[in-house]
This record gives sequence, structure tokens and C-alpha cells, in this order.
Amino acid sequence: MYAIIQSGGKQYKVANGDSISVDKLSAEVGDKISFDVLMTSGDNGIKAGMPFVDGAKVTGEIIKHYKDKKLTIFRYKPKIHVRKKQGHRQPYTLVKITDIVL
Repeated sequence: MYAIIQSGGKQYKVANGDSISVDKLSAEVGDKISFDVLMTSGDNGIKAGMPFVDGAKVTGEIIKHYKDKKLTIFRYKPKIHVRKKQGHRQPYTLVKITDIVL
């Protein structure tokens, strides 16, 4: 059994016990959160929502907040001495899926 959920404008395929990294959520570590379910698949077939499946619910627990590895952005224009170096670390939240209710 699996479900397609939505978080932060992105879609994720999850099953019970999976751990996923989503864009940073404002909840604290250890909090329970629920996600919008777009599609489910189980023993009784596939259910697709318009846009969400009625009665379906995916819950998860926040494990930790962390930052991804650093990306280096370098802007350069030749011959006119324009150089700009910048770094970025995207914040993420690690979520463990605890329950899928169809």
C-alpha cells in the first residue's frame, strides 16, 4: 500500500515506515503532522482525488531539521570585472511516515 502526498508544492510517493525529506516545515521535532493525499493504492485498487482523496490521511512524525550541502553560485561577466560568488544551503525536514489511512 502506498500514497502520493503533497507538501511544499511537490509530490512524494510514500509507504508505511518511509522517511522522506521535504522543504522545511514550521513544526517542532517530535510533532505529528498530516499531509494532503492526492492518490492511494491498496488491496482494493487505486483511488485518485479531485484534487484530494476524501477520507484518506497520511500522518508522519518529524525526526529532524537539517540543511543540504552547500551550492556555490558564481556570476561572472568577462572583460568588465563583474564577479559575484554566493552560497546557498536549502533547509529540509526529515519526516518518518507512521500511518496511512484509506
